[in-house]
Amino acid sequence: MYMYFPRLRDLREDMDMNQTRIAEMLGIKQTVYSRYERGFQTLPTEHLVKLADFYDVSTDYILGRTNNKAVNK
Repeated sequence: MYMYFPRLRDLREDMDMNQTRIAEMLGIKQTVYSRYERGFQTLPTEHLVKLADFYDVSTDYILGRTNNKAVNK
């Protein structure tokens, strides 16, 4: 079972980025990234961490486990 992470799209759009640019940053195809956003493919931990670092939010925020974007540094 895959999980849908609506915050991935929200974060990307907040930075005026398209799926292709995010996919390039992750070293994957745009279609794979699109599947992450729509919940049709599992989001690997390494990509979750890269995205959290890129957006400067916690992984828990992306996962929907908290509404607090802050990263504990």
